[in-house]
Amino acid sequence: MVLEFRDEGIFCPAGGFHIDPWRPVDRALVTHGHADHAYPGHTHYLTSTAAAPVIRHRLGDIAIDTVNFGETRSINGVSVSFHPAGHVPGSAQIRVEHKGEVWVVSGDYKTTPDGLSEPFAPVRCHAFITECTFGLPVFDWKDEAALASEINAWWSANAADGRVSAIGAYSLGKAQRLLTMVDPAIGSILTHAAVENTNEVLRGQGLSLPDTVRVTPDTDAKAYPGALLIAPPSALDSRWSQRFAPVASAFASGWMALRGVRRRRAIDRGFVVSDHADWRGLNAAIAETGATRIFATHGYTETFRQWLEMQGYDAQIVRTEFGDELIDAEETA
Repeated sequence: MVLEFRDEGIFCPAGGFHIDPWRPVDRALVTHGHADHAYPGHTHYLTSTAAAPVIRHRLGDIAIDTVNFGETRSINGVSVSFHPAGHVPGSAQIRVEHKGEVWVVSGDYKTTPDGLSEPFAPVRCHAFITECTFGLPVFDWKDEAALASEINAWWSANAADGRVSAIGAYSLGKAQRLLTMVDPAIGSILTHAAVENTNEVLRGQGLSLPDTVRVTPDTDAKAYPGALLIAPPSALDSRWSQRFAPVASAFASGWMALRGVRRRRAIDRGFVVSDHADWRGLNAAIAETGATRIFATHGYTETFRQWLEMQGYDAQIVRTEFGDELIDAEETA
């Protein structure tokens, strides 16, 4: 096998490197900057050029090398290249070729363009390691224009009622995607420090985002009536957000497609916004690879494996420590 599944993560024996390992290793190839894929403690890192600034921001002073999308790097005779995953800015699938056999590690991916991340690029291979976070037919995403219309109508109505609109969104990817969808003409856009720190890194790479106001302890909440507030999910239920009362709260996540999740979250509104592929996206991506062997990780793995077997694939489940975009997960880095 070109890749093996070990306790510390996905490993290439011939190349002597790991991909998105969750325990410290010598050489780690990292798909993107989310905390369940970019772990601290590795001796050497290799990432896409576009992902490196955020990974440096999150992990600090690390030994990191970069490659452009589509550029081939030879590691101990194994050919490696990074290709856009469409998940968040800079996110990559990693193609590994040895002795004519090609494996692709998808990391996290989204197949529909969002105007923010580099669009997903299918990569032909023999074996494909895929996430299936939303691997059920119930998950069927709306297009960006429809989502933007929903969010802006909600914000506008709250502003007219004299309320601040607060949306819980992860600080890397989801928050910036919301920023590309909202209409700044409705009002001011305020951001939690975790969101704004990431905004600054991405703006430094040339990403175009609307003007935002960083919330600090000195911010006068009354100076921004009817504003939009974007913060990590954990901040919505804290004293940090209470000073902006009255507040209408919302959460942006693929899990908002499930009514029970919306009720448990005890929020005013849920927007079905995900940085992961939906059911159709997962199936389309797998078909486009041409792979016959599929390894399903994190999500509805057993159900998805059974479905893939019915479609004629040699499908297996791989247990990993990658996250599932859980709605209670806290990400404030």
